[in-house]
Order: sequence, then C-alpha cells, then structure tokens
Amino acid sequence: MPFHDLLPYLEEEIEDADQETFLLYSKPMPSQDLGFVDSKAPSLEVTLANRDVTILQSPTLLTSTRAGGTTGAVLWKVSPPLAEWFAAPTNPLFASAVLTSSSAVLELGCGISPLNAFAMAPRVSQYVLSDQLYVRKILTRNMSANPCCAAANIDFRPLDWEHDQVASTLATPSSSFDLVLAADTVYNYALVQPFVQACVDACALARHDGRQCVCLVAQQLRHDDVFSSWLLAFMERFRVWRVRPSVLGGLDDGFVVHVGVLRDS
Repeated sequence: MPFHDLLPYLEEEIEDADQETFLLYSKPMPSQDLGFVDSKAPSLEVTLANRDVTILQSPTLLTSTRAGGTTGAVLWKVSPPLAEWFAAPTNPLFASAVLTSSSAVLELGCGISPLNAFAMAPRVSQYVLSDQLYVRKILTRNMSANPCCAAANIDFRPLDWEHDQVASTLATPSSSFDLVLAADTVYNYALVQPFVQACVDACALARHDGRQCVCLVAQQLRHDDVFSSWLLAFMERFRVWRVRPSVLGGLDDGFVVHVGVLRDS
C-alpha cells in the first residue's frame, strides 16, 4: 500500500493538536511577515530544478478592494522551496509510490503560481490547478511565459472553496485525485472550516473509487492560534502526520508540511 510506504518519511501520527502546536512554535524560527516574496514587484525570477522561471504578479490587484480576497495575486514564500522539494528525484511522494505516472493531483488555492505544477506535471498524468477565477489571466500568462516548464497535462479550473462544492467533474478526465495539496492557504480563522471541507470533499472522490487520496498542507509558521484552529479542524476529519524535517530540505526553516488521510466514516 503506497501510503504505508510513506510512513518512514513522517513523524509519529499526531494525537494532540495542542501538543503539536506547542512543539512547532516553541522552536526558534526566522522572523516572518505575511508571507509574500516581494508584493511590489511586477515579476520575479526563481529557479526550479536548475531552470529559470519567470513569475508575473499583480501588486495592483493585491491592494485592490476586490470582494473575496486578493492574496492569490502574488507569489508566497513557501512556493519556491515547496516546488523545489516536489521536483527532487528523492521526493517521498514519488519514492513511496503515493504518486506515479498515472496519478492525478489537485492543488487548492494555487493563486498566480504554477510552480508546483511545473515541478510535478512531468511525473504524473494530470495536474489540476484551482482557485478563484480572478487568478486565471495571470496564471495563464505565467504558464505561457515559461514554455520550458509548461505541460499539456496542466489545467486550471475555477474553484472558490468558500462557496463552491468540489465535484468529480473537477477531476475530468479522471474521476478522482491521488493527491490534494495546498500551500499557505489558511491565514485567518474564517478560512479554516471551508478549507478543511474542500479537502474532505476532494479526498472523498477517491474513496468512491475504492482508492485512498493523500492530502498535503504546507504552510509558513506565523500565528499559532490560526494554526491550532486549522489543525484541530483538520484532525477531526483526517489522520495527520508531519513530514520529518530531515527530508524537507530547504523547507525546514520556518515552514511545516503535514499530510493526512481521511478517517473512516
């Protein structure tokens, strides 16, 4: 069973959300702001798997009064090191066969960044980027601006998980996903419950197919109270483990990665 083969890369299963929060936030960590790389730059140059990638942003959109949020308009700090980790030949998801060349991946709250898709698309069958519709224009430009990384198996599909329900049509031509991932999507209390429900609904599609979907959540450690609220809600629906720091590479510096599988109903 692939998930069983992932366990050596994980810490012990988390049984107490308060204890996990204390363990993470009692360690010294770099001073962190909200989490943007450079919210004022119209474009950024990053390196992914030894390739130069251009990421276009919209500082104007970020500071607008658009209803429904604008934080997806710029690149977040967790994105480059997370994508680099996904691209690594030794990445645990691929080493354990949780992901294979026939796998389908869903990213929730991708914003304007296709970096994770660029990292994983060559090694999976399908990669679905999802977010509110306002990010589509810049996200599409970012895929066009980097032909070295863009792939035919990357698709964007609108999904506002505060209002929309995850349906199997999101996975077309597949019927479900093998991995659901999100990077720094929960930064206030209001987002916790709808985000967790979106994770549940997306992972449940695989259960209908008699399969198991892994949910991966990466985030920058900022507010312990918001983190604790997310973890409590997440643990109600998922069994949860933290990825060992020794396998995170550049992510092990103020960032944390958790994985979960749905609890038995």
